[in-house]
Amino acid sequence: MDCQKKRTVSVYTDVDKELFLQDIYPLRRPAVLKGVQLGGCTEKWSVDYLATKGADHDVKIHVSSVPQMDFLRKNFLYRCCQSVCLFVSVQKESYYLRSLGEDPRKDIADIRKQFPSLAEDFLLPEFFEKEQFFSSVFRISSPGLQLWTHYDVMDNLLVQVTGRKRVVLYSPRDAPYLYLSGDKSEVLDVDHPDLNRYPEFVKARRYECCLEPGDILFIPALWFHNTLALQFGVGVNIFWRHLPPACYDRTDTYGNKDPMAAARAMQVLERALRTLEELPEEYRDFYARRMVLKIQSKAYSTLLEETDMGEAGETEGGEGRAGGNRETGGD
Repeated sequence: MDCQKKRTVSVYTDVDKELFLQDIYPLRRPAVLKGVQLGGCTEKWSVDYLATKGADHDVKIHVSSVPQMDFLRKNFLYRCCQSVCLFVSVQKESYYLRSLGEDPRKDIADIRKQFPSLAEDFLLPEFFEKEQFFSSVFRISSPGLQLWTHYDVMDNLLVQVTGRKRVVLYSPRDAPYLYLSGDKSEVLDVDHPDLNRYPEFVKARRYECCLEPGDILFIPALWFHNTLALQFGVGVNIFWRHLPPACYDRTDTYGNKDPMAAARAMQVLERALRTLEELPEEYRDFYARRMVLKIQSKAYSTLLEETDMGEAGETEGGEGRAGGNRETGGD
């Protein structure tokens, strides 16, 4: 079901730090980066190699009887394994590894600490200052695995080391159409959505790309993303803080807790809504609309609205060329 027009993600070749910071990062749009040096991981990280080199760390994996994992409804179980690839031989189940810190409540995921042998093969793209680094998450997905749509509060690079992966993205501006529960969308199947339950979903603008081995996808903070492993795949997510450190929740080890100011604002909103419940329906409706108008006038960004106007003129073939390092189209 093609209920949404597909927009392709811009592709850049021979990307270095200068190109990324000058031409890609300021746009605050997803981008596929090709030609970035990643070290020997793209050649070495076979299943057999991972089974040997990844044996120095216990892992907890997500296991499900269906290929679409749903974090909201928890249609998966956690299974502990003594090494990275003991679970790869499973044939009748879908599995997903998202590496964790030694104590997930206190420690962030860092491939250099949890998998030092594998980290020797991986060259971390340094497109940001060292003090901005937050985490590097090692991931393994079984073929056909599709993960729930969600957003992160930090910028990140999704490095596809082996295998092919399709990624569907939605702009933060389209949050009203994604039926959110916290940082996740209730629409699990973005290809065949239940439009009786989620009729507004058709209004969300769908961006799509296919990552080949060695590709990197830049995902700006707050952009929703849904991944589908077209093959058995191994990757690394690199998150970094792009806001001042005080903006982030110090207890956040996953990088998905809303900034402190946003969390406080949501708490204030919840209190305001409870206060409105003291009024009769007619008055509650009237003052709720006034609140919405005030939020729109005080907090909505006219700059982002201008960006949306530019998006409205895009074609399915991409955004055109810009210099010798940019390609049109996605996959």
